[in-house]
Amino acid sequence: MPSPPSDTSAPRDPLTPPPGLARLNAAPDTEALAALREVCASTAWGNALLARRPYATADDLLAAGDTATGALDGAELDEAMAGHPPIGRPRPGDPASAREQRGMADASDALRAEMLDLNLAYQERFGHVFLICATGASAEDMRDALRTRLGHPPEREREIARTELGKINRIRLARLAAPATDETGQETEAAAPASVSTHILDTSLGRPAAGVPVTLAALGGGPGARWTDLGGSLTDGDGRCGELPALPAGTVRVRLDFETDPYLTAKNADGVDGSDDGGAPFFPEVTVTFRVRPGEHYHVPLLLNPFGYSVYRGS
Repeated sequence: MPSPPSDTSAPRDPLTPPPGLARLNAAPDTEALAALREVCASTAWGNALLARRPYATADDLLAAGDTATGALDGAELDEAMAGHPPIGRPRPGDPASAREQRGMADASDALRAEMLDLNLAYQERFGHVFLICATGASAEDMRDALRTRLGHPPEREREIARTELGKINRIRLARLAAPATDETGQETEAAAPASVSTHILDTSLGRPAAGVPVTLAALGGGPGARWTDLGGSLTDGDGRCGELPALPAGTVRVRLDFETDPYLTAKNADGVDGSDDGGAPFFPEVTVTFRVRPGEHYHVPLLLNPFGYSVYRGS
């Protein structure tokens, strides 16, 4: 006889680990290591997280994952990357990769063929699979990132791949540790954290704004929540930030800070914007704060000119 559904109407004690994390803490070593290897294929990474059990909170688990990813040596990083299939070709029976790469689902035949060629060129150049945190990214986003990263020196590209691996590990660990609830309070499959991307278009020139520093901060839910600065990136030649940090599980608001002062000051000094006074820009910085929901991707472009700006949720 099936057990009656548990009463989930009462809020969970914040000092009690969520069910997914509790299961990981209590599982035998072999079972827990197998679950961790589904997150990251590196044996060293899995053993490092196993050794630090039990975890009091999901954030503790994510922090341990970040530390272990940063500590991977060359061979261990190769082992971790080898566990990921090429973009556009998830392995049969690999639901995690299929879910993460769903942006490729509607790609045209021409785009799929281009991705195949680019993937092969990347693997020939760098000796490992092209690794990108594909959650929330479109097929075009992944194609553009692959094109750009093909031109990187091997040392830089390897560290970018490590950063992308860390983002993927975080999303998978969040799914493993913290089941979500539906509107009735019943537990459902854990939703991945929200993800964020942006680009800047200089509308006075009709072209991307390159070299603009962008930083990311996140706010969790619940009483006493504080903003956490996550780091940032510079916009590339296409005005995009391809290396923004991953959001922590439980993020409910995001803040993007665009440091527009250096870019606009350089334009003023060069007279590019039509002025020759070399004056300071009217908007030295732009801050945008918005709500997010787990599992959704938010592309928030900035349209910038010397005397105004606008932002919107793009696609």
